[in-house]
Amino acid sequence: MLKRDYIFDTIKRIFRLYGYNPIETPAMENLPTLIGKYGEEGDRLLFKILDSGDFLSGISDDELSAREQNRLALKLCSKGLRYDLTVPFARYVVQHRNEITFPFKRYQIQPVWRADRPQKGRYREFFQCDADVIGSDSLLNEYELIRIADDIFARLGIATVIKINNRKVLSGLAGFIGEADRLTDITIAIDKIDKRGLDDVKEELLSKGISGSAVEKLEPVLKLAGNTGRKLDELERILSGQKTGMKGIEELRTLFDYVGGAPLWSDVEFDLTLARGLNYYTGAIIEVKARDVAIGSIGGGGRYDNLTGVFGLEGISGVGISFGADRIYDVLEQLNLFGNVSSSGTQVLILNFGQNETAYALKIFDLLKKSEIRSELYPDPVKLKKQMAYADSNKIPVVVMAGVEEIKNNQVTVKIMSTGEQSSMSSGDFESFVANDLKEKI
Repeated sequence: MLKRDYIFDTIKRIFRLYGYNPIETPAMENLPTLIGKYGEEGDRLLFKILDSGDFLSGISDDELSAREQNRLALKLCSKGLRYDLTVPFARYVVQHRNEITFPFKRYQIQPVWRADRPQKGRYREFFQCDADVIGSDSLLNEYELIRIADDIFARLGIATVIKINNRKVLSGLAGFIGEADRLTDITIAIDKIDKRGLDDVKEELLSKGISGSAVEKLEPVLKLAGNTGRKLDELERILSGQKTGMKGIEELRTLFDYVGGAPLWSDVEFDLTLARGLNYYTGAIIEVKARDVAIGSIGGGGRYDNLTGVFGLEGISGVGISFGADRIYDVLEQLNLFGNVSSSGTQVLILNFGQNETAYALKIFDLLKKSEIRSELYPDPVKLKKQMAYADSNKIPVVVMAGVEEIKNNQVTVKIMSTGEQSSMSSGDFESFVANDLKEKI
């Protein structure tokens, strides 16, 4: 939990630095709120909650015998566990539309649930850390989210690449190959190129009924090489007759112009195969990957133009990014980047020399607390070796000793555990040490 809190605290500090404020939403949502927002696979992975009471009262024997699971689930279950934080956020915005000021910026750090098969980097319950701004069409918001991602991973020390694409470009490509009404099938397939390769993706497209000529037309576009400018120039030539696709190219040029003027920790690249399977994305899409660990994305997001419309509030555009805390944890663990995160919240341990020395030790304890130093007084007057072992095993950086000799001379002995450095000082010098120097040692 201390390691996880380190991740949460780092992300929260960055979110707040950019002016985002926290909200929370319930673990459960009404099922109609969730259904249809995440594509066919997302609907399948939703945890549905069986209604309480006589949930079978409205179900006929024929319906039970038919075993049509999806239809039965909608009759037996009226609620589900949230699949992500974005759809509940959209519902929240509509519900509180008269109480919030647009553009509205919020962050949210809570668990989500997916009925998936657990494996490396995939969990049934995991924490997402989201930042969204809603009520603004400006591409400065996308740029800000890229900067947020960059700042977070710079502070965590994870080398990352931030990939960017635009769903409008993908929509233009679908139109270009003559399959404009098959955008979802196309995006779901090409999003798997990194994992499965182009040949498998072509097979999937064909199996879904995409024509062979369309797949043949799409292949050279997916193989476009060169820098971002060259790719966009070539796409502009290819999609010249696709109004939506041209709009996406214009947005990408603007966004990369913003990014080009920033000193970033991460590499940022245009990836035409990036699709992200969620149905609600309509513009820029973003994905963050760790360079040094083979794991899925550790962050991602994008623009959703009318997600609030399904809840009755039309014409409100939003954009957001989400970070998977559990995957970030796995990356930090694998790269040994938790080294400076103590296994204990305690910064100073005061040793217990016995009943006669307790009053003196408690004065030290009070001084540390007033200075907001996380500290504890060992509760039992056991052998000092055992108390020191406690400090060592919990990685407590500083130990304070006040035995008979220290009390007689109105002194305190301080030991820095990492170096073994030990020094005695007067009570007055110790107060000055706590106020000015101690925080450098912990």
